Amino acid sequence: MNTRPALIVVADDEPDIVALVRAILSKAGFEVAAAFDGVEALELVRTRRPQLAVLDVSMPKLDGLAVLQSVRTDPEIGDLPVILLSARAQEADVRNGYAQGASKYVRKPFSPRELVAVVRDLIG
Repeated sequence: MNTRPALIVVADDEPDIVALVRAILSKAGFEVAAAFDGVEALELVRTRRPQLAVLDVSMPKLDGLAVLQSVRTDPEIGDLPVILLSARAQEADVRNGYAQGASKYVRKPFSPRELVAVVRDLIG
């Protein structure tokens, strides 16, 4: 029986957002690995093999959409559920996120309850 909590990679260039998401998801029983740019996020996804990733769209080095595209085109991790978490809240931004392969698009500011519900829905 696997009693280890599901691992989630959280990537945002704002440390306060990472800390907030980490606290919310840890309290809900998940293990969280943090990244502060897209390159770091992609490396964590490839090496740690999380059950889900939460990516900010606007990050340095590699933005969340570029990370998402890299994940979707990699046969070893292509089916990873990915939540885009972004202040870009226009309908065009949301549609673009889904068109790029996002599993879910959550707008900032977000409800902690909504985030946990979306995560649980995506990873069972």
